[in-house]
Amino acid sequence: MTIPALGHPPPLPDPSPLHRAVGASALGNAVEWFDYGIYAYGVTYISAALFPGDTEEAVLFALATFAISFLIRPLGGLFWGPLGDRVGRKSVLAMTILLMAGATFCVGLIPSYDRIGLWAPALLVVLRMVQGFSTGGEYGGAATFMAEYAPDERRGFYGSFLEFGTLAGFSSGAALMLGYSLHLGDAAMHEWGWRIPFLIAGPIGLIGMYVRSKMEDTPVFREEMASAGRRSPIGLARLTRDHWRPLLVVGGLVVALNVVNYTLLSYMPTYLQRRIGLSHEEALLVPIIGMLFMMLFLPFAGALSDRVGRRPMWRWSLLGLLLFVVPLYLLIGTGFTGAMIGFVALGLLYVPQLATISATFPAMFPTAVRFTGFAIAYNISTSIFGGTAPMIGSGLISLTGDPLMPAYYMMLACVVGLVALHYMPETARRSLREDPFAPTPPPVTNS
Repeated sequence: MTIPALGHPPPLPDPSPLHRAVGASALGNAVEWFDYGIYAYGVTYISAALFPGDTEEAVLFALATFAISFLIRPLGGLFWGPLGDRVGRKSVLAMTILLMAGATFCVGLIPSYDRIGLWAPALLVVLRMVQGFSTGGEYGGAATFMAEYAPDERRGFYGSFLEFGTLAGFSSGAALMLGYSLHLGDAAMHEWGWRIPFLIAGPIGLIGMYVRSKMEDTPVFREEMASAGRRSPIGLARLTRDHWRPLLVVGGLVVALNVVNYTLLSYMPTYLQRRIGLSHEEALLVPIIGMLFMMLFLPFAGALSDRVGRRPMWRWSLLGLLLFVVPLYLLIGTGFTGAMIGFVALGLLYVPQLATISATFPAMFPTAVRFTGFAIAYNISTSIFGGTAPMIGSGLISLTGDPLMPAYYMMLACVVGLVALHYMPETARRSLREDPFAPTPPPVTNS
């Protein structure tokens, strides 16, 4: 594919490379979230196998270890983001998926606490840090790769398939944990069965790395590289000085996005089992069915954002969650049927945000700093507010005795998101070659 002349918009990408780019991005994201799914849905088994203490303490330790991987993500963003803006998106994405899948595979090999003592949780912490470091480049790179391949007028539709991969990976991991639990029984799962889903991540990661290594880098990035000799590289100091507005806007939106995301998807099985009293199988089944409903609506929400804009989609989602999260949590507390209806409703309210992430956030930054800016803003906010959400939700319930504390925390996050949304420019149907935060030049008048 030839690089278009500077100053002229490129032709629409061929369907075949575009579809391969969508598949390569979504597959890597699915591997990342496969790990989150099996960890979140197997936390009871992991805590019993690898941590000391009684059940309550061990689960809290396991949730804290889940949060540790997020605390290391900003370092991954600082490393992979500038590298992706220098050497290309696809090279970074091939490395991050291999690291992520390899670390997940190794979790399944950790000996139990009964065999090696404190080395078991220590090894888990190290591997979660490797996963966090690789994830610091994975999501921002995958979203950037997808956005730069998609045509401007359909970026929302194609970008929604990245989140389709997210839910596919997460629900696949959850379904595996549920399936093995039903097939093997509780005793076998505690002894060795919980390890199988982690081991499956190894070959999936190798497939993802192969697919990504065969892709060409994005036309937008190659065009940028063709003209990069005219400009000096943009360092972190210049990034924060010249692009602080998109960094803050994306960071604020991510507070809402990921507090809802990790409370709803990662913490919900633990919440349903330990706080509502559902059986282990019921607590896993509710989010799996809810995520299947969400997957059905993701492409439609992405396509709708191409027509009405990203801002209205986010506004509807944030206001809907702010108004209905407490009533729906009360419904969830009534039992299995109420939990199913409440989770599906919360998931559908969340879909307009989820479907438009990779169309909205990469477009906030110019091409030269897109990977870096997105990775840093996304990962810092996620590490502070997203990965800690399950631990904070569980801790607040233990502190106050109020099972609605996760709902209140989601409401507070949505308020932060609405403030950030006020300052977000509309990017639907705009070229990625534009900087949406650049000042508009004054109109030329004839004197």
